[in-house]
Amino acid sequence: MVVYTVKVEEARVATEERPSAGPVYRSIYANNEFTELPDQFNSPWDFFSYSVKKNPKNRMLGHRSITNGKAGPYVWLTYQEVFDEAVKIGSAVESRGIGPGGRCGIYGSNCPEWIIAMEACNSRGMYSVPLYDTLGRQLFSFHVPIYHIFSCANAVEFIINHAEVSVAFVQENKMQSMLACLSNCASLLKTIVSFGLVTEEQKKCAEECGVSCFSWKEFVSLGTSEYKLQPKEKGDTCTIMYTSGTTGDPKGVLLTNEAVVAEVFSIDKLLQESDKVVTEWDTYFSFLPLAHIFDQIIETYCIYKGASIGFWQGDIRYLVEDIHVLKPTIFCAVPRVFDRIYTSLTESCAGCFTSIPNVFSMVGTVGVPVAAIEARLESVPEMGYDSLSGIPRGEICLRGNTLFSGYCKRQDLTDEVLVDSWFHTGDIGEWQPNGAMKIIDRKKNIFKLSQGEYIAVENLENTYNRCPIIDSRDKSKLDGQVQLYRGLFLVLYLTITGFISLLDGTQIWVYGNSFKSFLVAVAVPNKTALEDWAETHNESGDYQSLCANPRTRKYILDELNITGKKHKLRGFEMLKAIHLEPNAFNIERDLITPTFKLKRPQLLKYYEEYIDQLYNEAKGGATIARGM
Repeated sequence: MVVYTVKVEEARVATEERPSAGPVYRSIYANNEFTELPDQFNSPWDFFSYSVKKNPKNRMLGHRSITNGKAGPYVWLTYQEVFDEAVKIGSAVESRGIGPGGRCGIYGSNCPEWIIAMEACNSRGMYSVPLYDTLGRQLFSFHVPIYHIFSCANAVEFIINHAEVSVAFVQENKMQSMLACLSNCASLLKTIVSFGLVTEEQKKCAEECGVSCFSWKEFVSLGTSEYKLQPKEKGDTCTIMYTSGTTGDPKGVLLTNEAVVAEVFSIDKLLQESDKVVTEWDTYFSFLPLAHIFDQIIETYCIYKGASIGFWQGDIRYLVEDIHVLKPTIFCAVPRVFDRIYTSLTESCAGCFTSIPNVFSMVGTVGVPVAAIEARLESVPEMGYDSLSGIPRGEICLRGNTLFSGYCKRQDLTDEVLVDSWFHTGDIGEWQPNGAMKIIDRKKNIFKLSQGEYIAVENLENTYNRCPIIDSRDKSKLDGQVQLYRGLFLVLYLTITGFISLLDGTQIWVYGNSFKSFLVAVAVPNKTALEDWAETHNESGDYQSLCANPRTRKYILDELNITGKKHKLRGFEMLKAIHLEPNAFNIERDLITPTFKLKRPQLLKYYEEYIDQLYNEAKGGATIARGM
């Protein structure tokens, strides 16, 4: 058996102050040293400039033309055309009084303007700051209650104020959201640039707050094609990436030019070793959100290699159609992307572990450390994880030059997770015999029941989520999607010490009260599976009424506990009562983050009445199921 890691440092024994930690490992592709960074590449802008000089006429950014509401073929901008526009945009930003170190927000789904705005920031040494909706892309549909709009505006408002954003590039359909929070952040934000057009009403609204508003073409016209760019330093900040945390305010993750450049070369090193290097003849399909670092790194790599990037329309209904039309040779995904995917952190830049192509023993793991990262496990005694045992398990700790440099304006949080140059991820991992890492648990989400038993709740949710009555993915359709790709088809399994979610997250929330001795849960049943069961058992009613049916609730609770026993959960980890929710946990109700993590405090507040009833009904020791 091939082992894809090498030991570079011995284990550390436990002391009174620190738990034990296992040996330090590197990828076999970085046996002697980390990937060396060439002197000519100090920042992502150097990648772009390099490709423009090498392949100026090669197509770079493509989107589908829309005629009478119908999407047509992809239309393209060349590398030279994108370069010229980015230079003018950068010049226009400077004309607004913003120089190196200034902060520019980018707010919208993946499109050519997103990348052009990012490259404009890179060209002038400004920090790009992605903005995101707390409550999802369909926020401004007429059926959405007004309080959701304010929740969304608050997230954008917080990032603008915290990062001190002066200019915001905004997608047309996000303009209303931006204007909604303008009165509370206009002391810093002075310029809004639409990806497309702006209305006179929008301009007037912005001007009332002392903010200038431009269409894309208007702003381009403010710039000049003449430029003299300042040299970039590897240690300069490149972007501030805000996490969509489950509690508290978002954290601004500082990523340097070096972190981004090192990650790109790590990807290149891996693909060279596996004979899968991307070239200028390749086409990448862009649909993972650019507001997260994962896709930014992949697209920066594609730009470095001179490849073409085609964007999806931004509507999941047309995803397969977009793929048919584009015919990409590169499709970036993460493990289990077509099944059920669970999210973790963005702090560690784009990828800290990666699966080796065609090594099928790595299925179900996050792979081995990339060539710019060292990894070790640190014991977590309170959870029973020992990094020095025969099967090493513990908290995943990372060290290397692709990691983030700290949290913006939060040294206290930085000091919590960066200890002696090691980033403590909060993920619980297990080394596999081939050197791959498997994530098995999460450190933070643990609590104690009244009898003293510790509960690792995410591990339980992952187990119960395997129950078919909860799983909502249609594998037959997904298998069909995989067969669409032809030619050179490259799937990059790069991870963020976990998985990025594309479609949905877990649909079961397990709760335990420290003053109670048992667990309860809220679950969203699989609609098709539930209706099939109802037909077989002569139960009538629609999906919502079935969720309220006592026999349905008893059936689902039994199925969940059968799944728990199958996967060897202990008695106190079984569910005693359950509430069935007919509506999926979603962003609109503030129950999950934009990266599909459960927001536990919000879930408790939302379902508090049902949780209290479940505990009251289960006091006598009976197993209770409850519905809407």
